[in-house]
Parts: sequence; C-alpha cells; structure tokens
Amino acid sequence: MKSTGSTERSARAFWLREPGCGEIRDVGLPEPGEGDVVVRALYSGVSRGTETLVFRGGVPANQYGAMRAPFQDGDFPAPVKYGYLSVGVVEWGPGELLGRNVFCLFPHQTRYVVPASAVTLVPERVPAGRAVLAGTVETAVNALWDAAPLLGDRIAVVGGGMVGCGVAALLARFPGVRVQLVDADAGRAGVARVLGVDFALPEEALGECDLVVHASASEAGARRSLELLAHEGTLIEMSWYGDRVVGLPLGEAFHSRRLTVRSSQVGTVSPRARSGRTYGDRLALALDLLADPAFDVLLSGDTPFEELPELLPRLASGESGGLCHRVTYA
Repeated sequence: MKSTGSTERSARAFWLREPGCGEIRDVGLPEPGEGDVVVRALYSGVSRGTETLVFRGGVPANQYGAMRAPFQDGDFPAPVKYGYLSVGVVEWGPGELLGRNVFCLFPHQTRYVVPASAVTLVPERVPAGRAVLAGTVETAVNALWDAAPLLGDRIAVVGGGMVGCGVAALLARFPGVRVQLVDADAGRAGVARVLGVDFALPEEALGECDLVVHASASEAGARRSLELLAHEGTLIEMSWYGDRVVGLPLGEAFHSRRLTVRSSQVGTVSPRARSGRTYGDRLALALDLLADPAFDVLLSGDTPFEELPELLPRLASGESGGLCHRVTYA
C-alpha cells in the first residue's frame, strides 16, 4: 500500500435532512484497511429521475430495500445520504490504482473509503468529467441486452432524458436500424442530432415500430409508446414511477395486436446477456463506450459541491432543465 497524498479522516457529504431539504455535513472516514482505497472526488452526477424522486420523498415504503444505493447511509424517506455517480482519484490503496481515476457507486461526498473491488478504472481515453455518465450508459447497456434489437428493426426511444438519450446513443451504433428519439421538448432535437439519430415530437413520431424503449416516466409517454408499436411489437419500459400509479390502455387493440410490455432496470444483469456477464463487466463496458465524445452532449451544467442544497430543489421542481447535472469538487 502506498499513498499519493493526505490520509486525513474527514470529509464533507450531502445529506437529505427531510424530503425537499438537503444539507452539507461533516463526516468522519474509517481507517482504510487491507484491500481498501481512499478516493478523492473529482466529479459526481445527479440522476435527475431517481435522485429527484428521492429528494421529494417519493420512494414507496415497499421499495425502500430495493432502492437502497450501494453506499447509502440512513434510511428512506430521510435523513439519508444517497447517490451513485461518483468519479475520483485514488489517493491511497494498491499500487496499480494509485493516482488513477475511478468510478464508484458512491453518494455526493468529497472523499471516501471503499473496498478496491467497489471501484472501476476509468480508461485513460475517457475524461473524468464524462465518466459520471457511466451509470446512465450502464443502464442503457442493460436495456439493449433486454431489448435485443435486430438488424433492420424500426425503433423509437420515447423520452429524451439521460437514460433515453443514453439508449439512443447506443442504438445509433447498430447497423441497418431506424432510430427516432421522441420527446415533447423540441430542444432535444439538437441532442438527437449530436447522437446521430432522428428526432420527433410525440404527435409526429413514426409508427409501425418493432421495438419502443420508453424512458419518459410519464403516463402520456407510456401510452404513446404502445401506439407506436407494430403488430407483435415490444415495449421495453425503463421508467420508474416511484409512488405514482400509471394507467395503460390494455384493452382496445392491445391483445389483437399481440403486443409485449417488458420492464428493464439496472439492478439485475439482463438474463439475455451472454452467460457469465457480471455487474463489473457491464460497468467496464459502459466506461469503455464513453470514449465517444458525443456523450458530452448529455452533460448540461456544473455546480460546485457546496451548492448542492440549493441545486436539488431546482432540479426536483424542473426549474433547472437539461440532462445530467454535474457536481464539481475543488
């Protein structure tokens, strides 16, 4: 074990004190042991869907266990330290990791101690600031393992948020497919253009889709997704609605058209992936895919860590738009 710098035992962390109200707290760090690393945060990302839902206290009680982040402190609804998109540099640990940038599923915190097995090396060709998207791209990878698109498929991605854009970015690499990003915000057209896919407003979207990936987290988006499917088409539902109830038109022509609705979420490696794929394999693949600079279009703002208590209410209310909001650490 060696160190590249200080091994002080204090840090600063963002906590949700109560639904709708966060604060920065001083926290102590444990003594690192054999097999641990000390990471100094460089960037973290705010997952607008899940984190803003947690911020407003919208996690259903029966999902408290399923929704726990790997290094979460506290319990839902609050007080809780939550988050899972952290990129930092290893200050202390095994020689092969020292001074290297790593991704970790850790909350917003200036420094932290975790097992070395909990961090994934960021490839040198991937900028640290872009690597905060690893969790989003990992979710998109799992969705496409679930969806298993075929050559020549007609595909719509409904919902141009972080996850939807991540899926669209990966689908743009598939040969011979028709991919259209569908969103109610016409401003997403520019994002779609950078990602290399077509764009449409919901009422203008192309139908007769073999596959629709829904990620808008809205009932209207889910309904429109079903409408866009061709006979025997498949809807991959990626939205997580928290405590909201969503109604879908499963009468009408749903049965006669033999439509399929299947959920996809990142908590489990898709059974459709090749046998033996692990969580680590999936995350390493996501980081490798982030070598593509097109993903930078998903980064829509930077805020210093100490300003997180003021930022989260704006994100939760929709006052602050954009895609992935990045937190910077001095």
